[in-house]
Amino acid sequence: MYQQMIFVNLAVNDVDASRKFFTELGYSINPQFSTDECACVVISDTIIAMLLGKQRYSDFTKKEIVDSTKSSEVLLCLSAESREKVDELVNKAAAAGGTANNDVQDQGFMYGRSFDDLDGHSWEVVWMDPAAVQG
Repeated sequence: MYQQMIFVNLAVNDVDASRKFFTELGYSINPQFSTDECACVVISDTIIAMLLGKQRYSDFTKKEIVDSTKSSEVLLCLSAESREKVDELVNKAAAAGGTANNDVQDQGFMYGRSFDDLDGHSWEVVWMDPAAVQG
């Protein structure tokens, strides 16, 4: 069965630094679709983050590229398999040079935290109790 994929394209200031950041979080880089202008980060079988240097990013849009340290263009949210995995990923992000932000969101059945990557893109990480999801 076909599984639809998502390719999240993000403008970054330093492709090499961003590549290092995301590999320190435990993600792999697909070299087939990576160059010195972009890094193809494999988050899962169906989620890919394309980290594009700003010059390369501008090849795909006529719009102004926002300064993501000052403006929010998107909130990216990843699921995690447990509360501990939420904490683990956010802590790895902070150790790799990102910034843990916002308060912990603990609703009992749902637990989340967030971080900003090196370029200020906001990533949320959320665990939901499978029993609550099933209804």
